[in-house]
Amino acid sequence: MNLEKKDVLHVARLAGLALTHEEAERMTGEIASILGYVEALGTVVVAEAVTASPDTGGRPPARDLSAPFSRVGEALALAPDSGGGFFRVPRILEEGR
Repeated sequence: MNLEKKDVLHVARLAGLALTHEEAERMTGEIASILGYVEALGTVVVAEAVTASPDTGGRPPARDLSAPFSRVGEALALAPDSGGGFFRVPRILEEGR
């Protein structure tokens, strides 16, 4: 992936970060390096990966199970702002983006 400084500045603006010219230059190199590493991970063959980790004593990991969350009211009561059974958060993106 070809990452440019303008891409870093765009993401920083969306995140509400003010980067100096030097910070943007440094972050461009660092993020490009991370993205290169992630791309390299895409070439790893995992078809023959062992499904158990050493800390499980050789047993396969437990399956994840989904279940309804019965304490929604408690969670919403702790929120700074909620309504209609949902958390309310401030808008962070501009209209049309």
